[in-house]
Amino acid sequence: MDFALDDDQVTLQEVLREFMTERSPESAVRAQMEDPAGYDRPLWDLMASQLGLHGLAIPEEYGGGGFSFFELGLALEEMGRALAVSPFFASCVMAAPLLLALDDETARKDLLPGIASGATIATVALAEDSGSWRPDDVTARASSQDGVWRLDGHKSFVLDGAVADVLLVVAQTGSGLAVLAVDADAPGLGRTPLPTMDQTRKQARITFESTPGRMLGTGDGARDAIAAMLDASAVALAAEALGGTGKVLEMSVDYAKVREQFGRPIGSFQAIKHKCASMLVDLESSRSAVYYALWATASGHPDAVVVAPLTKAYCVDTYLHAAGENIQIHGGIGFTWEHPAHLYLKRAKSSQLLLGDSDYHRQQLADRIGI
Repeated sequence: MDFALDDDQVTLQEVLREFMTERSPESAVRAQMEDPAGYDRPLWDLMASQLGLHGLAIPEEYGGGGFSFFELGLALEEMGRALAVSPFFASCVMAAPLLLALDDETARKDLLPGIASGATIATVALAEDSGSWRPDDVTARASSQDGVWRLDGHKSFVLDGAVADVLLVVAQTGSGLAVLAVDADAPGLGRTPLPTMDQTRKQARITFESTPGRMLGTGDGARDAIAAMLDASAVALAAEALGGTGKVLEMSVDYAKVREQFGRPIGSFQAIKHKCASMLVDLESSRSAVYYALWATASGHPDAVVVAPLTKAYCVDTYLHAAGENIQIHGGIGFTWEHPAHLYLKRAKSSQLLLGDSDYHRQQLADRIGI
């Protein structure tokens, strides 16, 4: 089993790093943090038209590039390095795989081409005010009235929920869990942007009052599709965290080379050397975990259900620790609003909580391996 990247994958990473460095510098990230829209539409369109990122892991028959989940993970790694502010995770990492997992060919043909081209922004609405990402904790309800499915209830922490064109809503029905597609302009739909610590990742609270929706799947099929989407999203979040960990280590080393105390660079002090060396070990451990998890998910390997919660918990915790160490190495300047170090710390913390915190994922791991 060889996890070395092939030439095409290396080229993909190089192209994406160059693109993100040019199109998503710190100044652009800060501008998008303040933008109520939550993302830069010209950048979003360029990602689709020039790089084909939105459809990277969507089959060609639905307008995508036909690559695997592994290549999608490599793209997320580079986006994590740049703190790219866009609905990519919600639309291309959560919504598209959920549609592919559901047994509704008509919905796939209707929605996936728009997601692949960037014309449609989709998101998944699962968690509610309790903050739980367990599908069994969903309380929003869907019922059929005069042949039309209608939703009542609420959703919270919906990624890019305020700008999405289509919401894939998880709800309870008389026959169990279901997934329904709801248009952004549907009657009875309310959308409120949420204030977030991490301003680079927009979230919203969604309310439904007899809101019409399109049924995409119910029962065991819907439950299995939701579980597959959550596992894949956990691995994708770990890949994004890997990119962030690499970036904060790079920032730390670069600063340690130029910042001087007592007439010499602080990088020559043993305490700083130890911090950077420990961060490097953690980074490479995360890389091994992420690449294996991406491969297992892309290939449908049985290990995928085990490594998904493990990788998410380990890699995001590693990212948070590295982001904190980066601030410590920078000293006083690292605590200021003007320095980008805090942006990575906030992204790391929000990633730790997204899809369930690390304790939740470790419990998932324990349950899945029977301990």
